[in-house]
Amino acid sequence: MIKVENLTKIYRTGTFGGKELHAVSDVSFEVQPGEVVSLIGESGSGKSTIGKMILRLISITSGRITFNGEDISKLKGRELKEYYRKVQGVFQDPFSSYNPIFKADRIFEMVRQEFYPHISSREWKDRVVKALEDVGLNANHCLNKYPHQLSGGQLQRFLIARALLLDIQFLVADEIISMLDASTRIDVLNLLAELKQRGLSILFITHDLSLANYISEKAIILYRGCITEMGATEKIFTDPLHPYTRMLIASVPRLDKKWEHVEMELDRRAGEVNGGCVFYDRCPVADKGCAQFRPPMVEVEEGHYVACYRVMDEMDPVNKALEHSLSKQ
Repeated sequence: MIKVENLTKIYRTGTFGGKELHAVSDVSFEVQPGEVVSLIGESGSGKSTIGKMILRLISITSGRITFNGEDISKLKGRELKEYYRKVQGVFQDPFSSYNPIFKADRIFEMVRQEFYPHISSREWKDRVVKALEDVGLNANHCLNKYPHQLSGGQLQRFLIARALLLDIQFLVADEIISMLDASTRIDVLNLLAELKQRGLSILFITHDLSLANYISEKAIILYRGCITEMGATEKIFTDPLHPYTRMLIASVPRLDKKWEHVEMELDRRAGEVNGGCVFYDRCPVADKGCAQFRPPMVEVEEGHYVACYRVMDEMDPVNKALEHSLSKQ
């Protein structure tokens, strides 16, 4: 389905673009048909940047993204239009996706004009009604209303219904429920789970670990544009190996007991780490060696990958991989 290989995005910053900001660095992963993969990270980790590159909303600095084996950066004209028929995105703020001076269901008519101009008005209305029913909305109550007359949850479902009208294969869901109330969140999550059962692949971008644990089969932990840990969601959440992953999971509030004190006494090093572990300046177990070389992504058990020298030191089968990596640098 979607394959991301050594993906990098660099922005030019500063006066006359003299500095570089590495928003995404050498990221690789795959999303299989009918699979939900959660991309987890704090604000500024680069997760939304990855989603935008998959949707071709921003350019790729280096690396490759393929959809069903085809490099998406080379798509133009009709081929690009066909790509958007199969790959769509839904974003965090539903209100920003609508023009307030037009009725909300105008987004459906725009899909018809662009992709299905040959379909009659009657047939298209039937399709719209069916798509709205599939996302749990009553067409009689929702159509012909302006965005401000609908709730955030209803507007998000409109956007998902729009994707269903295109019969998409892959959905980039970028923080789509972060602005919704708790009761609406679970409805949207259950809707995504139902769409997954129909064969839809989903990249679920979130900073909320509980939501990722609920919806996805595979989890990817992102920090400063780099993958620190990746594997089956159950493995990541029950046996986290990277210090950053452990910190994230320990920080999730629980209802059955008081929120544990999780702030760490961090040894803040002066200056930036060039070429070392991206988590070095916050890691409670880092040593000087961690600042010198960036740890490679190593499979510590089947399907479970981590980029941490301290984890590698504890696992004999991985030590050879570590030594081999250092010898190349």
